[in-house]
Amino acid sequence: MGMVIAVCISEKRGIKKTQVPYIDLLVNHGIIGDAHAGKWHRQVSLLAQESIDKMLSLGLDLKAGDFAENIVTSGIDLKTLPIGTVLSVGETKLRVTQIGKKCHSDCEIKKLTGKCVMPTEGIFAEVITGGRIKADDEIAVCGDIDETDKN
Repeated sequence: MGMVIAVCISEKRGIKKTQVPYIDLLVNHGIIGDAHAGKWHRQVSLLAQESIDKMLSLGLDLKAGDFAENIVTSGIDLKTLPIGTVLSVGETKLRVTQIGKKCHSDCEIKKLTGKCVMPTEGIFAEVITGGRIKADDEIAVCGDIDETDKN
């Protein structure tokens, strides 16, 4: 079991996200007010604090949302979760749909350091149970979509 460290949104794509007190998620949509919401497979992005810490060790000054992640977590090795894994996060359930993504060529972090953790360690998910997520909520691996549908 892990913990949510921070939640973040942005109203436009291609920019850093801003930390907020909570996020509300809708099934088959994503986060209300976030530019990446919609009927597609990357409704919500998650990145582990442990991954961010790797970049902090390079001397960067980073805060939640700087990798354009919606949810910063701790205690779960997100990048090792198989596609289809269901996560219980706060009041919600998310299904992992993608591990990593292509880095934008104009990514400020990659320009500064030559690397970025989001392309290899960030994960993406779709909302299968809506609700609210805030810092200090628990995050747990539930299994895959087939297992949770049987409950």
